[in-house]
Amino acid sequence: MTETVKRVRRGSIVYTDKWRGYDSLMFCGYKHLNIDHRYKFKQGKVYINGIEGFWSFAKERLIKHHGISRKKSLFYIKEMERRYNNRGKDLFEALVDLMLH
Repeated sequence: MTETVKRVRRGSIVYTDKWRGYDSLMFCGYKHLNIDHRYKFKQGKVYINGIEGFWSFAKERLIKHHGISRKKSLFYIKEMERRYNNRGKDLFEALVDLMLH
């Protein structure tokens, strides 16, 4: 919860699933709206299943390592974040663009 408070401006609308742990968001100065996964994963343009998609993607790739070092885990996760956010792009084109800028 403290990470949310550090990164999200108070007064923002925060969408979550119905896990009770998120109920305290309204006491931290956020407008909290939730979506019940039993019935739907999105409401209009609000789609809350993104983190599950990321972890599914990351676990599928990290399981091949049969465990990762706690000291280096952040580096593995950051690599998976970059791969996930660029999964639809041409890898060669992305590398050339990265090297030129």
